[in-house]
Amino acid sequence: MRWGLRSRGPGAAAVAVARSRWGPPWSPRLPPVRAASGAGDLAASPDRGRYRDTVLLPRTAFPMRLPGRRQPDTELEIQQKCGFSELYSWQRERKVKTEFCLHDGPPYANGDPHVGHALNKILKDIANRYHMMRGSKIHFVPGWDCHGLPIEIKVLSELGGKAQNLSVMEIREKARSFAQAAIEKQKSAFIRWGIMADWNNCYYTFDGKYEAKQLRLFYQMYDKGLVYRSYKPVFWSPSSRTALAEAELEYNPEHASRSVYVTFPLRTPPLKLASLLDGAAPVSVLVWTTQPWTVPANQAVCYSPQSRYAVVKCSTSGDRYIVAADKVTSLASTLDTTFEVISTFSGIDLEGGACGHPLIPDKVSPLLPATHVTVAQGTGLVHTAPAHGMEDYGVAAQHSLPVVLLCTWPSLFILQDDCSVDEGGIFTAAAGPELESKAVLEEGTDEVIKMLQSVKSLLKEETLIHSYPYDWRTKQPVIIRASKQWFVKISDIKPAAQEALKTVKFIPATALNTMADMLERRPYWCISRQRAWGVPIPVFHHRARDECLISSQTVEHIAKLVEQHGSDVWWTLPPEQLLPKEVLSQLGGPDGLEYLPGQDILDIWFDSGTSWSCVLPGAEQRADLYLEGRDQLGGWFQSSLLTSIAARKKAPFRTVMVHGFTLGEKGEKMSKSLGNVLDPDVIISGGQLRNTLRFLLGNVAGFTPETDSVPVDSMYLIDQYMLHLLQGLASKVTDAYKQYDFGKVVRLLQAFYTRELSNFYFSIIKDRLYCEKEDDPKRRSCQTALAQILDVLVRAFAPILPHLAEEVFQHLPYGTEPKSVFRTGWISTSSIWKKPGLEEAVESACAMRDSFLGSIPGRNAAEYEVTIVIEPGLLFEIIEMLQAEETSSASQLSELTMASQCTLLAQEPRQRPADVTELAGTFLIDLEGGDIREECSYKVLVTRATKEKCPRCWRHTAELAGALCPRCAGVVGGA
Repeated sequence: MRWGLRSRGPGAAAVAVARSRWGPPWSPRLPPVRAASGAGDLAASPDRGRYRDTVLLPRTAFPMRLPGRRQPDTELEIQQKCGFSELYSWQRERKVKTEFCLHDGPPYANGDPHVGHALNKILKDIANRYHMMRGSKIHFVPGWDCHGLPIEIKVLSELGGKAQNLSVMEIREKARSFAQAAIEKQKSAFIRWGIMADWNNCYYTFDGKYEAKQLRLFYQMYDKGLVYRSYKPVFWSPSSRTALAEAELEYNPEHASRSVYVTFPLRTPPLKLASLLDGAAPVSVLVWTTQPWTVPANQAVCYSPQSRYAVVKCSTSGDRYIVAADKVTSLASTLDTTFEVISTFSGIDLEGGACGHPLIPDKVSPLLPATHVTVAQGTGLVHTAPAHGMEDYGVAAQHSLPVVLLCTWPSLFILQDDCSVDEGGIFTAAAGPELESKAVLEEGTDEVIKMLQSVKSLLKEETLIHSYPYDWRTKQPVIIRASKQWFVKISDIKPAAQEALKTVKFIPATALNTMADMLERRPYWCISRQRAWGVPIPVFHHRARDECLISSQTVEHIAKLVEQHGSDVWWTLPPEQLLPKEVLSQLGGPDGLEYLPGQDILDIWFDSGTSWSCVLPGAEQRADLYLEGRDQLGGWFQSSLLTSIAARKKAPFRTVMVHGFTLGEKGEKMSKSLGNVLDPDVIISGGQLRNTLRFLLGNVAGFTPETDSVPVDSMYLIDQYMLHLLQGLASKVTDAYKQYDFGKVVRLLQAFYTRELSNFYFSIIKDRLYCEKEDDPKRRSCQTALAQILDVLVRAFAPILPHLAEEVFQHLPYGTEPKSVFRTGWISTSSIWKKPGLEEAVESACAMRDSFLGSIPGRNAAEYEVTIVIEPGLLFEIIEMLQAEETSSASQLSELTMASQCTLLAQEPRQRPADVTELAGTFLIDLEGGDIREECSYKVLVTRATKEKCPRCWRHTAELAGALCPRCAGVVGGA
C-alpha cells in the first residue's frame, strides 16, 4: 500500500494524517554537526572533554521518539491527564459572546470505523479546536444516519435464506441492533482519536424525537403543496427492490448494453410531407435504443424540430427510412449498406405524423417534438416509453399521453396505472405470455429482440460499452420504472434554493458551481422507498379506492406516538390507534375503518437532510459550517438545503467545505462497498517533529519567562529577527485557519521549522546557549525567543495535533495553569516584534554566510576566520549593526557566520595570507517599500583560524593549545 492519504480536496487528507496517531507528514532536517558551531559537536558527544559538566546542555524529559507501540498508551494518558473528555463541556460553560456551530453530517451506521471517517472527523475537530482557542463557544453534536437500505441489505444477507420469512418488525429489530453495534464501534473510535464533541447528547436518526420532528416537517412541506404522490418513472433497483434517488447511484463506465436499430412504419404522413410520400413505397422511421426491453411500452417517437432530416433508400433492401440528415453516412456504414438520399427537410415538418407500433397491431405512436433529442448518437429519432424514461415522461405529460401501455400479446392492448415490470425487474403477466416472468435486463431483452426480428422490425443489434447507473450498494444495474411514489416538488423550491446558494461561502469555490449544476439538472426528488427499515410516510390508503388520508390532526397524533415510542408503532399498533379519536369517529369508528397504514418509508436523504431542524441551536437554526466529502454536494448538502428552503426559505449553512476522499494505491476511492478501507490503528507511527520540540523544550530549562525574559529592544538582533519572522508566521497561520486551509497551515509550519529553525537558527545559537553563563543576557535573549517560538508553534499546530500539543505543555519547564494548551487560548504575538528593517541586516549577512559555508563543504566552520569587505555605504552600515568592532569572536556577525572570528572592513586588507579564499557577491537592499533600493557588492575572505581550539567550546579562539578561550575562562572561573 502506498500510504499517505491522498485527497482530491484542499489539502484535507494531508492534514488529517498529520494527527499524531499517524505521525506528522513532515520532518525537520537538522544540519550536519560538522557545519554547526563547535558547541554543537560537544552537545552531540557530551562525554568528550573535561569541561563537559560546565556546558549547559538541553534538559528535558520530552522523548525524542515515541515508538508506535507506546503511542496509543501515551495518547490515552494525555487524554486523561488533560481532560479531553471534559473539554467540550468546559468550553460550553465559558461566558463568551461568540458561538461557532459546525453541524456534523451523520456517518452511516453500517460498518467499522475506517480511514475515511478519520479524515472527516479530524478535519471537523481541527476547525472546532481552532475556533475554541480563538474564544468561541463550540456547538458540535455528533450524529449517525441509522436507517436505510444498506443496513437492511447487510442484515438480510447475513441471514441468507431465513430472511424471506421475516416479518417487517423482525427486520426492523435486527436492523436496529446492527446499527446500534456499529454506532458504538464508531463512537468509541472517534473518542479515541481525540475528537472534541458533545458525546453525551449525540443525535440518531432512529431516535423517536428525531423521527417525530421529521414527520412534522414532512407534513409542513405536504401542506404547502411541496410533497405530492404521483405515478412517475424513477430510478429503480431490481436488486434492492426499491426506488432510488440520484445520490444513491454510481455509474459503471464499462456497462455493456445490447443496442438495437428498430423500424417504426409510418402510418400517418406529416401534412407537410404528404405530397412527398403520397403513393410512394412505404416509409419507416428508424430509431436506436440501448434498452430494447422498453420497446413494448413505446408511446411515441420524438424528433428535434431544429435538426434536418432525410428520406433515404437502402441500396440493399430497397426500403425507405427517415433519419437525421447528419447521420446518413454513419448509419449506412453501421448497417453495412449505402443510402440514397431522396429528399431532406426540417424536423418541424414531421409535425402531425404518426407511426405504427412495431409489436402491437393497431397501436399508433405519434411523432412528437422534444428538446432532449440530439443527433450525437443514434438516428436522430428517439423511441419514447414514458414508463421508463424521465425525459419520456416529460413528453407524455406535455402531450397528454398515457404513461403505461400494457399489452396482452399478440392482439390486445390495455391502458392501466401499473407498470408491466415488477419490483424485481421482471415482466408481469400484463406484458403478455412471451415476456411474463422474464427479467427485463436478461432473458426479457432476449425475448423482445426475438419479437422484433419476427416482425422484421430489427435492422441490427450491437453491443455498446457505456456509462450506466448502478445501485451504489448492491453494485447491480438499475432500471427506470414507473410507480406510485412520493415526490418533493423541486420546481417550486429550486429558484429559492439557487438564490440561497449565492449567500453561502463554498470551499473550494468551484464546489458552488458543482452543487448549483446538480440542483439545476434535478427534475424531482423521489422520497419514498419500498423497504422496512426507516421512518414511515404517515399516510393511510383506502382499501378499495386510490385515496390517501393525511391531515395535520393525523400526522400530529402519529408524531406524538413516535416521539414516545419510536416509529415501530406504525407496524405494531392497529390502524385505529394510529388515528386520533375524532378522525376515527368521522371515518365510522374501528369497525368501519376502510383505511390502512401505507407501507412506504422515507428516503434516508430526507432522514438526514432534516437534521438541521433537530440539532442546530437557537431560533436561527443555521450552522456556521457544514464539512463533508464532495459526494455530499448531491447528497446531504443538497437534501439539507432543499428541506430547509421548503420549510423556511433559507439555507441551513453559512459555509460549506468540501474535502476529497482517501484513495487506495491504484488511485481508487476507499469505500466500505469496495472493501478497500483501512483501519487507522493499523498505521500508527511516531513523528519526527518531536526533535524540533525537544530542542526548544531542552533549551528553555532553567528559564522563567516572568523574571528572565529580555525586553525585545534589548535582545540580540538575530533573536529580534526570529520574533519578526514568528509574527509573520502567526499571522499567516491564523489567516489559513480562518479560510479552513489546513493544508496551508501544515506547509507554513513545515517551512518555518525546517528552514528558519532547524537549518538556520538552531545551527547558530548552540554556542550561546551551551557555553555562556546561565544568566548571561545574550543567553537569556536567546531563551526569550525560544520560549516565544515554542509557544507560537505549539498553539499553531494544536488543532491539528492535539495530543502532541498537550504532551509538550506537560513538559514545559516553567509553570502554566491550567496545564492544557486548549484552555489557554490562541497564539499571542506583539506588534513590536514586527521589524522589517532587520531583514536587510540578517539576510544580507546570511548571503555572505552562505558564500562562506559553500566554500568549505563538509568541514567545521569554527576552524576558519572570515573577513568581510564592504565599501562604505548603506550595506556597510547595516552589517555594522551586527558587529560594531572591527574584529570579534563574540559578535552577532561571528555567531551568524559560525566562524571562530569575523573581521569587518570598509576596504580590502593590504596583506593577505597565501591560503586565502576570496568570494565575491552582491546584495540588493530594498527598504521603505522600495523607496530605498541599492545594489551593493561585497567580498568574503576565508582563511584558516590562527588561534587554538578551546577545549570547552571547541571554537578556535584560545591563545594557547589546551587553554580555555577568554570567554570560557570567564564562565568557568566565575562558576
